[in-house]
Amino acid sequence: MSRKVKWLLALCCVLALTIALAGCGAPQQTGQKEDSKATELSGSITAVASTAMQPLVEEAANKFMEKNPKVQVSIQGGGSGTGLTQVSQGAANIGNSDIFAEEKEGINATQLADTKVCVVGMATVVNPGVTVDNVTKQQLIDIFTGKITNWKQFGGPDQKIVLINRAKGSGTRATFKKFALDGKEEAVGMEIDSSGQVKKIVAETPGAISYLALSYIDKSIKALKLEGVEPAGENIVNGKYPVWAYQHMYTKGEPAGLAKEFLQYMLSDEVQNTLVPEMDYIPSTKMKVERDAQGKVTQL
Repeated sequence: MSRKVKWLLALCCVLALTIALAGCGAPQQTGQKEDSKATELSGSITAVASTAMQPLVEEAANKFMEKNPKVQVSIQGGGSGTGLTQVSQGAANIGNSDIFAEEKEGINATQLADTKVCVVGMATVVNPGVTVDNVTKQQLIDIFTGKITNWKQFGGPDQKIVLINRAKGSGTRATFKKFALDGKEEAVGMEIDSSGQVKKIVAETPGAISYLALSYIDKSIKALKLEGVEPAGENIVNGKYPVWAYQHMYTKGEPAGLAKEFLQYMLSDEVQNTLVPEMDYIPSTKMKVERDAQGKVTQL
């Protein structure tokens, strides 16, 4: 074989090897770029309703947006009924609710997909000047149905009871009515649109009584025991304290796109193991009882 032929064969081998190496490296670089592009989220979504759930969802949304600068998550209140209605009509991407969609009249629950994010307890709250610390269920029913109108009627000060309810579409109100009042119809009283407003009014109004999610309770108001049981996490987990609700995030149909990404973040370890307990909610996975849409409780 001539020297020229040998040189040409060597050159061909070098070229073939170069092409092969380039071929092996290119897909990996392309894949990294595609992966990076795929994980860069952008766009906007709106989650509407439950004010009991609002503090948690707002905080989670802020953290989600920090991780995804091109994303905008708008959180609005208005009550569980509003959230279920708006998500059903397509006016919101996510409807936050303290109640099952099946419990809301006029909502086709079969069109909605439910993501249970956590559990929240709800307590009877009073103005700090009220010296009562505990009520029985019957006393609570008598107060909210208007049979008891003065705190002195069961050991409190000689002071008129100021009854404060959430608005009719409130999931907090529906939960309290169902599990604290045994479904009894409340007397006419002040009706407030949001949990934040309820807290403010109870704190400022002598003799006031209402109910709030545990995430709203601080030293400006006082939470009452029910039948001697404190409205606290462990009592809710074990089923000893009955006034609690799942925090639902509904989508119309199975979640997709940015709404799906946000819901997955709500179920992530960062939210469930840190944010949820820090803000006085309870991860659903910690519960030792479960409840269906009819209110039936089952031990797990």
